Amino acid sequence: MLTHHTNADSRPERVVVIGANSFVARALTARLITAGVEVLGLGRAQVDLAADGAGPILAGFLRPTDSVVAVAAKAPCRNVVDFLVNARIIATMVDALRAQPVAHLLNISSDAVYGDEPVPLTEAAPAAPGSLHGAMHLSREIALSGLGIPFATLRPTLIYGASDPHGGYGPNMFRRKANRGEEILLFGEGEERRDHVAVEDVAELAARILLRRSTGRLNAASGQVTSFRDIAVAAARIAGRSVAITGRPRSGPMPHNGYRPFDVSATTAAFPEFTYTDLESGMVRAQATEFPHG
Repeated sequence: MLTHHTNADSRPERVVVIGANSFVARALTARLITAGVEVLGLGRAQVDLAADGAGPILAGFLRPTDSVVAVAAKAPCRNVVDFLVNARIIATMVDALRAQPVAHLLNISSDAVYGDEPVPLTEAAPAAPGSLHGAMHLSREIALSGLGIPFATLRPTLIYGASDPHGGYGPNMFRRKANRGEEILLFGEGEERRDHVAVEDVAELAARILLRRSTGRLNAASGQVTSFRDIAVAAARIAGRSVAITGRPRSGPMPHNGYRPFDVSATTAAFPEFTYTDLESGMVRAQATEFPHG
């Protein structure tokens, strides 16, 4: 559900990445530099987006010809305090972009804006977040899309890859535990099936949206669902270690009813030559990057 406004060989005059120290932002910056795009990365050292009066400071970095990527967020957004911090971050970006409009705006959102569906999710699925994290991302989309700037939003599902700072439950945690020879503990028996997307694929899609000055929305998901137990087994196999994989009783219901698939046909329609990385290949790449000597 994207509309392209330039050809594939077009390059933005400059891309400003707000939240440049994040996992996705670092991968995107590397991809843009490879494409010969000038990048200005803005992190907390340049402007604290949650501070009073940050809007004019942020606006001072922007030019009318810039393409801007909004990545900055306090994530995951676990509670009301986190939500209010994110509200200040959003307000700062809105204030800055109203004071200094730009040529193109790409928001990095999340599939958490969707509710749970028994069928593969598409970009046409209604936004119905069931968490503060999803509500935060939806509020960002609404606020930023209302500025009158050509706008696109990319909604990744669970992201994995080397140098992820969170090490959340799934490929990143399991891979690191396997490398240390530590037991991998599963929620329940790890039977729920989820889609995971490589950070390099998210960066590639974001770069293509910027290069084409695309507008609209796009999910970033591989189209494959894999159980967490199978991910743990793959992590041990990739690490080349014998690792205990143990289930434990759940404290609540399985997230998303244990199944969250995606229909990726919109990605194919927007970028026919793009192919998502399969999960095991992506885990192998992350392993080689993060643990190059085995």
